[in-house]
Amino acid sequence: MIRKVLYLLLALVVLLVAYLLFWPVPVEPVAWQAPPDPGYSGPFARNTRLKGIETLSIGDTHGPEDVALDGTGRIYAATHEGLIVRLQADGTGPEKWAKTGGRPLGIDFDGQGNLIVADAYRGLLSISEDGRVTLLTDQADGLPILYADDVDVAANGKIYFSDASTRFGAKEFGGTLEASLFEIMEHGASGRLLVYDPATRKTATVHKGFAFANGVAVSPDQNFVLVNDTGSYRVVRVWIDGPKKGQAEDFSGPLPAFPDNISTGLNGRFWVALVSPRNPLVDQLAGKPFVRKILQRMPASLRPKAVAYGHIIALDREGKVVQDLQDPNGGYPINTSVTETTDYLYIGSLITPVLGRLPKAKAGIE
Repeated sequence: MIRKVLYLLLALVVLLVAYLLFWPVPVEPVAWQAPPDPGYSGPFARNTRLKGIETLSIGDTHGPEDVALDGTGRIYAATHEGLIVRLQADGTGPEKWAKTGGRPLGIDFDGQGNLIVADAYRGLLSISEDGRVTLLTDQADGLPILYADDVDVAANGKIYFSDASTRFGAKEFGGTLEASLFEIMEHGASGRLLVYDPATRKTATVHKGFAFANGVAVSPDQNFVLVNDTGSYRVVRVWIDGPKKGQAEDFSGPLPAFPDNISTGLNGRFWVALVSPRNPLVDQLAGKPFVRKILQRMPASLRPKAVAYGHIIALDREGKVVQDLQDPNGGYPINTSVTETTDYLYIGSLITPVLGRLPKAKAGIE
């Protein structure tokens, strides 16, 4: 009897080992070198400047990924339910203004008052003032746009937006969070920056090679576009005009967290939302693709997870940190975007059932 039990245990161990070593998974991890982690010191020293956040109702929706304001000051938020929720300028009266039929993420207004939407399931959309949804593009250079993520409209009307992954589509791989984890775990750098020209209705690749191409922001002088390379903890500058046109370079130093969206603020600032602190295990396994593949076969509950830590920063034109606001307790967690007005910072989140708004005076921001 004891021998039979031992044989059974041995068989179970063999099956478990075989599963961990050979069970097929979607990712083919690539070895890379994680940059040094600056940690929460220096310009990122821990503070509580983000604790003064107010919350605005967005009705029975959640996950206000990004925020945009129209010419009258009304507030628009892209939510997990595939809705664009509109609030009055004072933050009251949430209404379900438009439904995209997908998962809207980054949003921005164009010069004609249309809301341009990077929809992770559908591609690049335009929503007219009366709420009519139009598909602008869902492919670029012969490849389908699998994960439209963030968007910014340039002064000349061209629309720059990110396709976070050409390997793991948000719709095909179980949702935006699930697909992002696949791309970051694989680190094959399949993300790309795209541009759509309304005049020609053509879409082209501006730059590629991002390990989850996320936030997009066009510089005020229109010379470059900033792209958050989430899986590599950095912001990349892609030149679109001038003597460096076509070149890309690191803009920020290594960040202590995963950057999500980026936006152009006031006084030459670029605001970056940091969705979760870096995980030491993920960094340690950067050069061990085989082990990362084994980790992918383990139950989701045993894999690294996002940590609820509130954190946004502002960078100047040279990539220097000029504002750092944190809430270590994660009172308004998983920050995805920042939209700056004269009086407020509107802060998006992947999971909250409300929209965050921080009075700048309360945080000591001029």
